[in-house]
Amino acid sequence: MPEETDGRPVQTEQGTGVGTGLDHRRRWLRTFRFQSVDHVPDEEFGYWTDTYRVWQREGLPREVASEAAANRYFGFAPRARVPVVMGVRPMLPVRVLEEDERHRVIVNGLGQTLLQHKDGTSSIPHFIRFPVENRTDWLEFRKRLDPDDPARYPANWEQRLPEWRRRDYPLGIAVGSLFGWIRNWMGFEGAAAACIEQPALVEEMMEHVTELVLHVLRRALADVPLDFADFWEDMCFNSGPMISPRLFRRWMVPRYRRITDLLRGSGVDIVYVDCDGDITELVPLWLEAGVHCMFPLEIRAGTRPEDLRATYGRDVLLMGGVDKTALIAGKRGVDEELARVVRLTEQGGYIPHVDHRCPPDVTFDTYLYYLKRKRELLGVPEPEAPASERVRAAMS
Repeated sequence: MPEETDGRPVQTEQGTGVGTGLDHRRRWLRTFRFQSVDHVPDEEFGYWTDTYRVWQREGLPREVASEAAANRYFGFAPRARVPVVMGVRPMLPVRVLEEDERHRVIVNGLGQTLLQHKDGTSSIPHFIRFPVENRTDWLEFRKRLDPDDPARYPANWEQRLPEWRRRDYPLGIAVGSLFGWIRNWMGFEGAAAACIEQPALVEEMMEHVTELVLHVLRRALADVPLDFADFWEDMCFNSGPMISPRLFRRWMVPRYRRITDLLRGSGVDIVYVDCDGDITELVPLWLEAGVHCMFPLEIRAGTRPEDLRATYGRDVLLMGGVDKTALIAGKRGVDEELARVVRLTEQGGYIPHVDHRCPPDVTFDTYLYYLKRKRELLGVPEPEAPASERVRAAMS
């Protein structure tokens, strides 16, 4: 099939037209390669736990209570990762240290000690202690970051390969975190202090993670033609990054580069990073490191996708960027927000969706209106299966 990048019609297996007859996989890849597609991929980010409870009172079927179920119910295009464990393994058994009518203090699977609310709300817990405070702690913790642990790959890996090789949806792999994980292991204050007081320890931890990812990644790249890889960092506030761009460039860019070079050598040219907050100062450094796709583009934090496209052109790929607070404002807010998003979507290299998990402040009716209008404006077909069938699919 002839390829193109300048918007001209293309010939496809099913006929002629602007990217007609595409399956989910080819549509996703062509979007991020600035090639013609029949329509932009139909994706969303997810929902807070409280959102399901509120929406169920407003009409969402009770069976839809997880992200996977919601994706099937709303009819979004499938996208998946191979089930490879890059991070801590095994997780520890959860221990309850204290408990009263409203709260419990636990040590979770990661080894964090935290205060939880017992009412089931998704509010952020209060962290009391973290498993790594110094190098002695790190050497013990590192035992659960063994690159040679055979359980990092599922027992049925070989049996799954034929399915993955003939798939019609994008398939990728999670490739870890150079700072976000350290923040989880040490806490924000502990990690920030370590950058100043124990910089050698921070580098040692980043280096171990890098070597672990490279080691574990090679088998997957050899066995499966993957479409994307993703990092998770969440290392920015609304006011900017948690560590200085100088330290980011010194410690993280070369290590990212080793991973992205391996990925690109195996044909994986779409690498995205999940980072909330204002990522403006870090975007050029991620691009330098071979991480070209930014996600989820939180508008109120100061990350505007149109600004990134104006600054970096086609060097940057984008996912997200639909202001959730516009949906909170109701249908008028939806219309105003989508008018902005459509203009950018037409340029390619961008999949629009809500810029973080959808909060319960957005009504179910408004969310349905948002999906309907987004699909209409972007030429995305409505899901073929009726709602009753999508409920059954959500339960499966």
